Amino acid sequence: MRVLVCIDDTDNLESIGTGKLAHKIIGSIEERGWGRCDAITRHQLYVHSDIPYTSHNSSMCFGVELVESQLEGLINYASDFLIRESAEGSDPGLCVTIPGRLSKPDLLVEFGMRAKGTVLTKEEAYRLAGQLGVHLSEHGGTGGGVIGALAGAGLRLSGNDGRFRGRLKIGNINDVVTVSDIKSQTGVHIVKSLSGHRLEDHASVQLGEKVKAVLMGGKTVLLVSPTGSNNGGPRWQTCTKEQLKKF
Repeated sequence: MRVLVCIDDTDNLESIGTGKLAHKIIGSIEERGWGRCDAITRHQLYVHSDIPYTSHNSSMCFGVELVESQLEGLINYASDFLIRESAEGSDPGLCVTIPGRLSKPDLLVEFGMRAKGTVLTKEEAYRLAGQLGVHLSEHGGTGGGVIGALAGAGLRLSGNDGRFRGRLKIGNINDVVTVSDIKSQTGVHIVKSLSGHRLEDHASVQLGEKVKAVLMGGKTVLLVSPTGSNNGGPRWQTCTKEQLKKF
């Protein structure tokens, strides 16, 4: 079965970051033979003076394919890991959900969307988790990270939020590659413009400094923008970090 694991508020400005902690959890899951994990997505949540957060208020989520008998072990391991490895001053939270068993998945998605622009509470998070039968637990500090952990799971479930952690491994800055090259070498499903134009496989794209994919329509998507070239060069270039901030 497929399970979503999301963690939030595990770091501070000097620590290694929530993304790296999620990556370590993935490594342990696969080393133990519990399941096969997919890529981590970063979900940006609301930045507001009433919301305490330790760095950038974003949660990290990944999927796991595993057999049900391994689920309890995964939850126990991830819980102990967060207690042991989360940074000083953080308020870590853990969410583990089975999408296929959610009677009302839209409620989880809605919670995630609200968390991008509204101040939510732990009480709301626990109430919804209980209603949906989702595992939600806190592992230090105030435990406020349960809000972001639940929200991140909902945003990942939506299939339309989040940047994939890490850069795509293809070429170097200013290299020009085809869409076909990008798909075959990185696992990207679709290359399209910010305005929604889907590029054909033969189209050329100039690579920027950080080539990162986003989650859209349940697919791994590389977004591009026009170069404005009129001299025969590539028409498209990968988006900058600033352009991707809203995803």
